[in-house]
Amino acid sequence: MTVAETTKERSSAVGEAVAASKPMKQTGIVRHNHFARTMQSLRTVILLTLIAVSSACHQQSKSEKLDPAASVEVVVPERGAYTGAFIDFGEAEEDVTLEGIEEFETMVGKHQAIIASSSYWGEQDFPSKNLNVIWQHRSLPLVFWSPWDRPYEQNTGPDRFNLNSIIAGTWDKYIDDWANAAKAFGKPMIVVFANEMNGDWFPWSGAYYGGNRPVNEQKSKWQGPETFKAAYRHVVDRVRARGASNIKWMFHTNNYSSPLDTWNFAPAYYPGPDYADWLGLSVYGQQYKEEAWADIPSLVDWPYKEMSGVDPNKPIMIAEWGTGEFPPGKKAEWIKQGLDLFRSRYPRIKAAVYWHERWQNEEGYYSNLRVNSSVESLQAYREGVANPDWLANLLLRPLPKK
Repeated sequence: MTVAETTKERSSAVGEAVAASKPMKQTGIVRHNHFARTMQSLRTVILLTLIAVSSACHQQSKSEKLDPAASVEVVVPERGAYTGAFIDFGEAEEDVTLEGIEEFETMVGKHQAIIASSSYWGEQDFPSKNLNVIWQHRSLPLVFWSPWDRPYEQNTGPDRFNLNSIIAGTWDKYIDDWANAAKAFGKPMIVVFANEMNGDWFPWSGAYYGGNRPVNEQKSKWQGPETFKAAYRHVVDRVRARGASNIKWMFHTNNYSSPLDTWNFAPAYYPGPDYADWLGLSVYGQQYKEEAWADIPSLVDWPYKEMSGVDPNKPIMIAEWGTGEFPPGKKAEWIKQGLDLFRSRYPRIKAAVYWHERWQNEEGYYSNLRVNSSVESLQAYREGVANPDWLANLLLRPLPKK
């Protein structure tokens, strides 16, 4: 990295930390005088200078690039867990750039084994360019493949990609085309079909498809989850029929169900061991000012136990995690706790993907989940992922030649 590039990177990150603090000042909760702001900026500059130096050393220590033609699979680590991130790739969560990935890695001081992005059905395409950028960067693509139509608004109910239309075969050509493109891509990837189905904010929620209406005499199965499972299996079966064996599938729920009722718990939606290679959880702390603060054990202990009971053999991924910066909250402490406990308290967790994003709410304030929403939060993240049990590089195994 040149001096000019280092200066540009440092200036960008300093601006991010300052910009992240503005919405909090507007709320009236946090007010700093000129001296405090100056000191914070100075601390940021010092920290990010160290980041640039550390990153330069880190880049030199990376392994050689993979052979683009190699047939390999990604191995689930026996010890440790992969580190990963979603890096605010735009409104449709698909604007993946190498520059964005490298800037994030420079900031946190570690290569990301997994890079997440989305592929919405409303786009009617396959993200070949994005996946090639990620794989050539020696990272594993994690794709949220969501049957969702523009304008991608939550809490609005089913759209033209509703589960019943999927089951009926309306979108089979698109599924087949997507599968063919995935096969042509040929490299390992993890795909999530319709994540967080146990939350009522997405149009594929069981709440919109009969919810708790029983479908058997024992009243142990319900129409909402059964409809989801049928759509899930239909999609996976068609993709596999096209020969896209490079895909590993992840069954991905929210940590707590909404509505919080037995029919809507994760086990009711599980399509079976033949349809999932990974189990995923979303774990978010405080995202809005009016929400209560919650520590990692209260957010993960019970969902981890529930997910472990869904299937005793599949690895678990924290597929999304993050929290906002809301003084007097303790975001830095929360991040530290997560990076400590994910790898020590929950042995089946084999990857964690941080959701590095911020957005402005209708009230005018920001929900800033980014790791660099403050100097303290960034430092906590850097120190946490520096632990060698957080794996920066993929463990690969060659596949036999056909």
